[in-house]
Amino acid sequence: MLTFEDVAGIAEALPNVKIGERWGNRTWLTNARGFAWERPFSKADIKRFGTEPAPTGSIVAVAVADLSDKEAVLAKGDRGVFTIEHFNGYPAVLIQLSTVDKVVLRELIVDAWLACANADEADQFARAHQPDRTR
Repeated sequence: MLTFEDVAGIAEALPNVKIGERWGNRTWLTNARGFAWERPFSKADIKRFGTEPAPTGSIVAVAVADLSDKEAVLAKGDRGVFTIEHFNGYPAVLIQLSTVDKVVLRELIVDAWLACANADEADQFARAHQPDRTR
């Protein structure tokens, strides 16, 4: 089972990351833009689940590039990746840490960072982390 410390380890290893607080929750930022944040459910969120059980445990939200990217992320159907009514029209997805795969978590955090990083940093990071296809 993954924890917020796993999230912190992934996020804080990325370039130019600062830790802040928004809405009373730990937030990882780059260039003053939050790309990942702890996201407990509010009473209104819980009520919106109706008769469906709300995901339990620690939840983290991550930014996505845009709403098309959000649709693509959700369409992959990765376990533990979802959205809620409150996030309709907002470019971010939620991740249930108790069920998501660590590889998926890392991919989503890195993609969130890339969506919020400045273009030069994102290009430099992408070049440095491209698979070596010469072998």
